Amino acid sequence: MSVEPVLAGRVALVTGSSRNIGRAIAMALARAGAAVMVNARTSSAEAEQVASAIRSEGGHAAAQLADVSDPGEAAHLVAATVGEFGGLDILVNNASVRRERAFAALDYQEWREILAITLDGAYLCCHAALPHLIASGQGAVVNIGGLSAHTGSAGRAHVVAAKAGLVGLTRALAHDLAPHAVTVNCVAPGLIATARVTGAAPPAHHAKHNTLAGRQGEPEDVASLVRFLCGPEARYITGQVVHANGGAYVGG
Repeated sequence: MSVEPVLAGRVALVTGSSRNIGRAIAMALARAGAAVMVNARTSSAEAEQVASAIRSEGGHAAAQLADVSDPGEAAHLVAATVGEFGGLDILVNNASVRRERAFAALDYQEWREILAITLDGAYLCCHAALPHLIASGQGAVVNIGGLSAHTGSAGRAHVVAAKAGLVGLTRALAHDLAPHAVTVNCVAPGLIATARVTGAAPPAHHAKHNTLAGRQGEPEDVASLVRFLCGPEARYITGQVVHANGGAYVGG
């Protein structure tokens, strides 16, 4: 199915976009006409594969390794995007790690690691991208949150805290950036069928997240929402948390 090129001429940076939801977002933005910088923390091969897939469809893309929890690397990632494509209009903060760890076994080092990637990374990328988003005149930031930030979840105190922090960051930045015509929103996916690096999701995760849709979501279900929030028809939407969970809150 063809997608209207509503993002033609715009440049997007999607962090953590070498696989799963991030990959789907990068592909969706590219299919809507945006030039996309694909980012991964460690696998240049995976990031380049996504960029190559975009280029094979006639789109514009490049790949850049960066650990967004590192201030210098986050700044370099933004600079590389601007250097490659001449500007930056869209920032999608998707980079995250979603480990399971009982709170009693959760040490401070791991707590900080998860918050650093998910929450600090979003701050660092937003901060580095700010002058470019303002110069755009139609800048958009989308933070990728999660259902557990609103419901809680056993064994994920670090992940839930980081994702909940993204909600607060979204609302604060919406106030700060509104005078500069930059929208800031958060998309909260529900249970999405993704390949997990650390194995299958725990059974309780499936049991507690029943949906009216009667199925898990696909990465593309999230990506299409992100694409809309980055586009011209969403310029009056800012400071919002939009849920893509198949009706999980009301599904029982």
